[in-house]
Amino acid sequence: MEDWAENNILVHRKAVEKCWQPQDFSPDPASDGFHDQVKELRERAKEIPDDYFVVLVGDMITEEALPTYQTMLNMLDGVRDETGASPTSWAIWTRAWTAEENRHGDLLNKYLCLSRRVDMRQIEKTIQYLIGLGTDPSTENSPYLRFIYTSFQESATFISHGNTARLAREHGDLKLAQICAHLMYDGRDDNLFEHFSAGAQRLGANTAGDYADILEHLVHRWKVADLIGLSSEGQNAQDYVCGLAPRIRRLEERAQGGAKQAPRIPFSWIYDREVQL
Repeated sequence: MEDWAENNILVHRKAVEKCWQPQDFSPDPASDGFHDQVKELRERAKEIPDDYFVVLVGDMITEEALPTYQTMLNMLDGVRDETGASPTSWAIWTRAWTAEENRHGDLLNKYLCLSRRVDMRQIEKTIQYLIGLGTDPSTENSPYLRFIYTSFQESATFISHGNTARLAREHGDLKLAQICAHLMYDGRDDNLFEHFSAGAQRLGANTAGDYADILEHLVHRWKVADLIGLSSEGQNAQDYVCGLAPRIRRLEERAQGGAKQAPRIPFSWIYDREVQL
């Protein structure tokens, strides 16, 4: 696995000097036109509805939980970074991936702060709670199980950023659309993240149908249905996984049917303004 990582993963690393940085898409504080740039950003942000900002904040918060994700990768047998600066291929990749991903949260954080549409203190508290609580994906310390999880998660993030870019363009903010497109390529509410997910589903930024599409793609790519020689337990798992996408689509249909009666919920991220779920 070490040689495979060196020949198949490290070759895709991009030099820092060739990477975009958050400041490339943000008003330049050293520029004489800084205040005008901020004013223009805020004028564009005025045209964007609250439900979009809830989704954008949720995207940013998940990006800001990067310390949790790096911790999860460094728990895995055979690929963990034993010293914090290990020269092994997997450790180099984990650090490089973390450094690249760190730009995403920084860029969204800058935009949201300058937009004056969101309550940054509430958002910062949410981030601190999220990182402090940690997460257990129940994949033991198996790199195989964990990287299957990340295959789904990275695809979902790609779709979410793509859809938020499209929606920003529809609302007339081409700069924000550009920001989200670059991300694509590259405690007051106990149910806060459940409500965020419902809002993203209704807005079309990240839907159950998207997850079904991802599942179908990965099942096909990994040839799950073609696996033979499985135990009875393995066959049951195969049937379950191969039949999961249609089940998800049925759940989405039910959710869409119930959306008409969905309540309006205040979000602390946007000064307790209400958004329909």
